[in-house]
Amino acid sequence: MNVWETAKAHRPLLIAGITLGLLGAVASLAQPLLIGELIGAVAKDSPLFWPIASIVALFCADAVLAAAHAYAIGRAGENIVFDMRRTLVGRLLRADMAAFGRLDHGDVFTRVVTDTSIARVSLSQSLAQIVTSGFMVVGGIAAMAWIDWPLLLLSLGCLGAASVVSLLLARRVRQASLVNREDTSSFGSGVQRVMGGMSTVKTSRAEAREDARITALAGRARRSGIRVSAISAMLTPAMNVGTQVCLAAVVGWGMSRVATGAMELSALTAFVMYLFYLVAPLVMLFLAIGEFQQGRAAIDRVTELSHLEQEEAVAPPPAELLPGPAVRFDGVTFGYAPPPAAPVVEDVSFSVPPHGLTAIVGPSGAGKTTLFQLLERLHRPGEGSVHLRGVDIATMPLDQVRGLIGYVEQESALIRGTVRENLTYADPDADDGAIAHVVRLAGLTDVLAGLPQGLDTPLGERGAGLSGGQRQRLAIARTLLQRPQVILLDEATAHLDSEAEAALRDTIATVSQECAVIAIAHRLSTVVDADRIIVLEAGRVRATGTHHELLDSDELYRRIASRQLLTEGAAR
Repeated sequence: MNVWETAKAHRPLLIAGITLGLLGAVASLAQPLLIGELIGAVAKDSPLFWPIASIVALFCADAVLAAAHAYAIGRAGENIVFDMRRTLVGRLLRADMAAFGRLDHGDVFTRVVTDTSIARVSLSQSLAQIVTSGFMVVGGIAAMAWIDWPLLLLSLGCLGAASVVSLLLARRVRQASLVNREDTSSFGSGVQRVMGGMSTVKTSRAEAREDARITALAGRARRSGIRVSAISAMLTPAMNVGTQVCLAAVVGWGMSRVATGAMELSALTAFVMYLFYLVAPLVMLFLAIGEFQQGRAAIDRVTELSHLEQEEAVAPPPAELLPGPAVRFDGVTFGYAPPPAAPVVEDVSFSVPPHGLTAIVGPSGAGKTTLFQLLERLHRPGEGSVHLRGVDIATMPLDQVRGLIGYVEQESALIRGTVRENLTYADPDADDGAIAHVVRLAGLTDVLAGLPQGLDTPLGERGAGLSGGQRQRLAIARTLLQRPQVILLDEATAHLDSEAEAALRDTIATVSQECAVIAIAHRLSTVVDADRIIVLEAGRVRATGTHHELLDSDELYRRIASRQLLTEGAAR
């Protein structure tokens, strides 16, 4: 996304608003001339009705045009910020996971919410103000030159120096604003970091330390914000000093010329009015330039975020699925860091039948979860290929891949909303019969019966309101509702008690008769009944077989099983 191109899409409304502003400027510029004519009519004892009526009509027209101008520019600005935010959110949701993982999420939030608002002001209000105020300044100077060019030269001499100072200040405003945007983003990141780990902060007794750290970040943002305010505050006084000196000089010299008859009083009155009319547009012009400079810093930040690498630029056509294994890994090697860093998984090859339970076990860091992320195409393998129903997933549309695979993570993230909204997140159109079926399969029937509003019970952040085991069962039910051909369970039983785990094992056994289930588990009780177990070590497939076969043939599996039995025995 190019922010300037986004603004161009709303060019007709911006042009209409600027045109209304220019017409209002014309009405304003005509007022001193008509007032001068009114003074002349009074001096000549001529009828005053038409001069007064013309001035009143011009005042009314000026008010109407100003209101219409403000509405058109405001509407264009809101349209621009809507398009920017819609585009940014779309690109964030479709971002490549590796690129997304490198982002500071607090900074992203600031760019999407705050920087887009600042960019809106720059692209609509400030830009329009520069055009209309600039027109007022040029028109006022032209009128003053027509009335009396010697007085104009005197005025420009006084105002020119103030204008140069204002331009220098506007440039410094942009530089200070860029620093302030970065400091504000750092503060937002600090706040979001604490909110994401509030329980860890409290149990670690780190409230005071985090308070001091975030307060320091807020202090930096405050100091850089004060600097922006201080420089911006000098813009108006710089212009005021110039205009006050100019006014004193013009009135003094002008009155001396009126006294000698070299200039009419009505002409001096009109000239002084134009000088007053020139002050506000000049001040607004340089303020708008300052705002525009601030907005450019925000525009740069928004544009940078909009270039975030995407998962899938152009989706290929849906692939025709083939008979055979549900999943196949062929010589897959992958590492989160670029070479020469050691890969997380290396030369992994195995297949999973279309039905039954396949378990993956191994020490921590063996690459088990990484295999799931590769299968979901959250990352792409550096070497080798991953096949789903006989088709390389690299050639399939992401929507098709993730529609065929259900993924239950170890820490299943639930969203703020009702139980029903969480349950139907992957299938919003699911009917009551399908919902009741997966609720029963996941062992949630008694849980829902105990909630005050059943499926319509609201949950807090990350599913607050349910226990860890209940949240996990809800995530499993959500996956089952998707009706996938492959279900991935990443430590799905980690938060379940023995009774709930036994019920879930029965559920998995039932589901595995209809589709492929691949489970990562540390608990021996979860894998003993698997149709096949894959043992990973240091990112490589070490052995495959059933529980009893591996107990006889593989030392690592035997060691893992023995440790589990000792742990379970101690727990009893």
